[in-house]
Amino acid sequence: MASTSTVLEDKSFLSRSDQLLHKLESLLTLVGGLVIMLLVFLAVTNVLGRWIFNLPVDGYIDWVEQAMAFMAFLGIAYTQRNGGHIRMDIVVGLLKGRALWLVELFTTTVMLVLVLILTYGSYLHFMRAFTIGDTSLDIDLPTWPAKLVVPVALTVLSLRFILQIWGYVNALILGTDKPIAVPLVEDAATVAAREAATVSDESERV
Repeated sequence: MASTSTVLEDKSFLSRSDQLLHKLESLLTLVGGLVIMLLVFLAVTNVLGRWIFNLPVDGYIDWVEQAMAFMAFLGIAYTQRNGGHIRMDIVVGLLKGRALWLVELFTTTVMLVLVLILTYGSYLHFMRAFTIGDTSLDIDLPTWPAKLVVPVALTVLSLRFILQIWGYVNALILGTDKPIAVPLVEDAATVAAREAATVSDESERV
């Protein structure tokens, strides 16, 4: 399941590294959001152009296909940082303290290894497309920019995993219940209270 979580911060080097990487993750997510917005405008233009002028956007399918990589991958590290990825946490949700951090450390390490393998493979895929000048079928768009997005996004995700592993190791050593730079799962009551406080603050400003 998808969990709502929070990430604690302090003045440590780990926390500063987390915040610095989060700025990059936020920037990539913003770019992905802008691509989605532009794709919506392109879809509207295509529909209206076909309907009113019988003139659809040339290579519309090719543009959509290239945009998919930006939409799917640029926000992946940002989501990992905030604990937004879907996962089954029935067992993990029952754990506390060092047992929880040990399990999180193990699963995060496994994910890091898998993502590093995927990063290497996607980089080779990009290099192959770049070397042979691979293009789309309709209007001959170069495919390498979209294929480059994948290893870049996965590299940022790998850095996020490394920081989270660092955070879990710290939590194991210190035995703390509130480690830095890792997503802490919040229960439903805490989430509801925080959202209610946010709505209340907005109402007071209005």
